[in-house]
Amino acid sequence: MAKKVVASLQTGGGKQHTKVIKMVRSEKSGAYSFVEQIVHNDKVTDFFAK
Repeated sequence: MAKKVVASLQTGGGKQHTKVIKMVRSEKSGAYSFVEQIVHNDKVTDFFAK
């Protein structure tokens, strides 16, 4: 299924977007979790700055 998503993003305006993954630590339990999002190339640094 991942191949289908990547292939669909590369057609049309999909090349202007990037899938970003950030590791976030929970304050409650101290465990790490991952946050995944597809953002515009101009907003990548804003995503990691949060």
